[in-house]
Amino acid sequence: MNILVTGAAGFIGFHLADRLARDGHRVVALDNLNDYYAVSLKRARLDQLSGPVIETTDIADLPALEALFRRERFTHVVNLAAQAGVRHSVEHPHEYGRSNLIGFLNLLDVCKRFEIEHLLYASSSSVYGRQETLPFKETDPVDRPASLYAATKRADEMMAYSYADLHRLPSTGMRFFTVYGPWGRPDMAPCLFAGALLNGNPIDIFNHGRMARDFTYIDDVVESIVRLLPLAPGEDAGAPHEIYNVGRGEPVALLDFVELLERTLGIQATKRFRDMQPGDIERTWADTHKLQSMIDFKPQVSLEVGIERFVAWLKDYEGLLLESLAA
Repeated sequence: MNILVTGAAGFIGFHLADRLARDGHRVVALDNLNDYYAVSLKRARLDQLSGPVIETTDIADLPALEALFRRERFTHVVNLAAQAGVRHSVEHPHEYGRSNLIGFLNLLDVCKRFEIEHLLYASSSSVYGRQETLPFKETDPVDRPASLYAATKRADEMMAYSYADLHRLPSTGMRFFTVYGPWGRPDMAPCLFAGALLNGNPIDIFNHGRMARDFTYIDDVVESIVRLLPLAPGEDAGAPHEIYNVGRGEPVALLDFVELLERTLGIQATKRFRDMQPGDIERTWADTHKLQSMIDFKPQVSLEVGIERFVAWLKDYEGLLLESLAA
């Protein structure tokens, strides 16, 4: 395959581009290197890549994107480029419109024109909003987003469906559930908590600890994407479009997660209990039966093993993480 991975300096994109190149595919790793969090971390990730070709292009720049597709003639595209962050979207809404809506529309259109065999794109568990029925299933209603970020991700799913229906563009949306592991995002709980512990700072525990997340280790997420890539949706049931939950399927109480991180690092946390933040939801839990039946794979890495691997990475890159958190 000749594969474009967008958002390749990001957490999931970096790991995926590395894996696909090691598997023998030609990979172009695209990222605009925006400063939502420390660019030094993004550059450090890219420095680890030896196989992929690096492109610093913005998917919101349509002429640049067209030129890239014309030159490279991709067969497959994995779109992981997006303005991320539920809480950030409350204060900076327009950044989400440019990247998640305009950028994704640009990508859909060039994928259509250059006849891409399969487009995979990142959605989010955030689209389920304050859905009360657990676990979350792909067939659940998702029309009450709790944040603008979630609304843009649901809009991406609907735009992808329209291109699949109108233009027969095979596409697959992946609703990711709290991915963690080495090289993780510094704005997410595992890195925030680890950084606070290493610095001797208090940990903010929102909703007074009444939170749970379906933590999913990065290697299991990458394996799922790799297995989905050659499985372009067919037209047997209409538009060639599918959506899958990509999670472990086991919610973990936030306080249990913190306790495990404390134990693995050997550091006791000082906890500050706070109210729920705007846009947050109390609990996520993925029903993963649809994905498992499609790719014949279920997550292999337990939370205990995943945290051990994350902490092992920290021993080598503690300075980089703390620098990223301070930026």
